[in-house]
Amino acid sequence: MKAVVCTKYGSPEVLQITEIEKPVPKDNEVLVKIHATTVTAADYRVRSFDVPASFWLPARMALGLKKPRKPVLGMEISGKIEAVGQDVKTFKKGEEVFAATLSSFGGYAEYICIAEDGPIVIKPTVLTYEEAAAVPIGARTAFHYLKNIAEIKPGQKVLIYGASGSVGTYAVQLAKYFGAEVTGVCSNANLEMVKSLGADKVIDYTKSNFTEAFETYDIIFVTVDKCPFTACKNVLHQNGVYLNIGRPVPSLQMLWAAMTSGIKVVVGKNAPETADALFILKCIIEQGRLKPIIDRNYSLDQIVEAHRYVDKGHKKGNVVISIK
Repeated sequence: MKAVVCTKYGSPEVLQITEIEKPVPKDNEVLVKIHATTVTAADYRVRSFDVPASFWLPARMALGLKKPRKPVLGMEISGKIEAVGQDVKTFKKGEEVFAATLSSFGGYAEYICIAEDGPIVIKPTVLTYEEAAAVPIGARTAFHYLKNIAEIKPGQKVLIYGASGSVGTYAVQLAKYFGAEVTGVCSNANLEMVKSLGADKVIDYTKSNFTEAFETYDIIFVTVDKCPFTACKNVLHQNGVYLNIGRPVPSLQMLWAAMTSGIKVVVGKNAPETADALFILKCIIEQGRLKPIIDRNYSLDQIVEAHRYVDKGHKKGNVVISIK
């Protein structure tokens, strides 16, 4: 089967299309014919090995010393089940599914095997394969941080920094779904898009500093780690929650604030690799309350070009890869 292999760490050019063996499902697995995948932040970080210097060695030990130990990237997929293992009871051949593959990788290929009890769910009927592929990582991350960690409540004030990215666009919609008052921070080019997602207020970070708006927030959700913690802390309620998905560990300032105040600080927490959140997200999507934002769509043969675009750091929502 055709697949994209990451031959070493580096620029998008390290990604090469080649032929590899088609996987065979184990007794507890389903074989999925992949129709679409995406270029996530995780794909970018693994390919480029963009990690803090202090994490260089442990990251290399975990991912692979000279090149990724799992060379076929791709952290989320959608497709159709082509075969099922003899012990599989939940899924049937021919069913359309979407899934997160963050623990196994493998989305940059024509086929993948996924355990029946893994983060895989029947695809929302209202979404195309391309749209569904953009849900499992960004939407699940936003849901996990807002609902499970921050325990968001109706009427709370939530600020989302980086509201136009994959996690950010889902966070805006989910915060509104949970009844919060939402302020989105993004660039001028994305103001209207973030407003269209339901944000009550939108701030252009290039022209205005949200810390000068004389407002305080119950939850500050940083989806792009480009905002100083001290600035966020100054506008966070004394018992507020600070969330940051871009940092692997908290800074000393964050640790001190968590120990000496009522602020809850959570960074770098991946969502559990289960189907629970995907079931909930599927229902919200089919209610018309959540939608994926697709910036660009590339073919598998254009994978290098797709990664080049994501490397620029200006994508809106998601970048999708179609696999025919």
